[in-house]
Amino acid sequence: MEKFDPHNHERYYLRWRENGSPIIGVTEANKRIILEFLDDMEIGANVNPSSKKGARSFGRLRNIKAKLQTMLSLMETELGITGMSDLENKDMEILKFFKKFRDGQLACRWTKTKPLRAIGTYARCFKSFWHWYQRKERRNGRDVRDITADLDSRDGYKPHFNYFTIDDLKKLCNACTYDYKVMMMFMFDTGIRSPTELMNVIVSDLEWNPKQKFYTLSIREETSKTFGRKIKLLVCSEILKEYIENNKLDKDFQIFKKDPHQVNTYLKRLGYRILKLGATPEMQKEEKYKGMKNGLTMYDFRHSSACYWLPKYKSESAMKYRFGWKKSDMIYYYTELLGMKDTISEDDLYTDITKTELEQQIELKGKEMELMAEKMEMQQTQMATQQSQMENQDKKMKEMMEILRALQLERMVEEKLVIQTPR
Repeated sequence: MEKFDPHNHERYYLRWRENGSPIIGVTEANKRIILEFLDDMEIGANVNPSSKKGARSFGRLRNIKAKLQTMLSLMETELGITGMSDLENKDMEILKFFKKFRDGQLACRWTKTKPLRAIGTYARCFKSFWHWYQRKERRNGRDVRDITADLDSRDGYKPHFNYFTIDDLKKLCNACTYDYKVMMMFMFDTGIRSPTELMNVIVSDLEWNPKQKFYTLSIREETSKTFGRKIKLLVCSEILKEYIENNKLDKDFQIFKKDPHQVNTYLKRLGYRILKLGATPEMQKEEKYKGMKNGLTMYDFRHSSACYWLPKYKSESAMKYRFGWKKSDMIYYYTELLGMKDTISEDDLYTDITKTELEQQIELKGKEMELMAEKMEMQQTQMATQQSQMENQDKKMKEMMEILRALQLERMVEEKLVIQTPR
């Protein structure tokens, strides 16, 4: 099944290409190098040997284009460059440029006032671009130095998100329409990436367990940002089953089809009305608060879901599997949020909600080993008891032999005395 693109990345990118690939605000030389980079990324050519192979997604291509356009436009202003050759020996200038970036001294090219954020993503994009430039020039017989070797690509900016509990979720569900109630419970239960993974879920991705009465959701490899996975739905299964049956949805039907922009608008209003999340109505009268600044969004459901499931998992690997994470960084971020960073341990996590088949096998083997250990301990106890009993018996036998020897000596002494006594 074709992957659904809720952000319309493909349509916007191809339309930009059809309109002549305009890149405003940079020199003609820099425009050409950006387009050449995008040409290679579209087909997966000249990529880093350690990176994944293949063409980059349309969302990734749009992201690359926007970030390179911003950075090269600023470099032209800040560093006075007109092309890539001007950067080849500017190691220190690049470091100073990105320090200004990190210190909030470079403004967004759209607003002209707000400082650019998410410095780590820009730095990683520039590193990727420069390494591609090095490989390109090497093919032409030129060895270009790596000016990004000392560039810090860490993310110092943490985006705002609203944390709410399962009790807060119930309050939201009691105040919204039925279809939004199903969607919110599903997002909270699964922690699914919304809208990208969410809007690609179809009915056939769900498998009903009639004995335990819950769904198992398969998030397909082709629709996931990282990897496919199977997770159990223990919060929303009942209402989701009811929703599918009431609406008579076929197996290939896309369950959640609402426009994500409309969903976020609805959630922001609902979140402020019920939980007082986001900007107040008075604040919204100001231009900078339009659109309910810091209001509840689909993005917040994944974060709050992670906070809900974190204390219920037995292992870090199982938690990462459920949320489709390859690294542990996000888990540490949530534990820090909940004040558990220095206290939580695997022994504290008592519920294993989702396991891969391998984890289940490991757990089964662990139980078998425990039983074997218990049997061996019982056998050792029995052997120790038997040995103790035998030692006691030996001790008693020795005591009896000593008594018999004493009696025999007494008898012999008595007999000698009888012989020696005159009649």
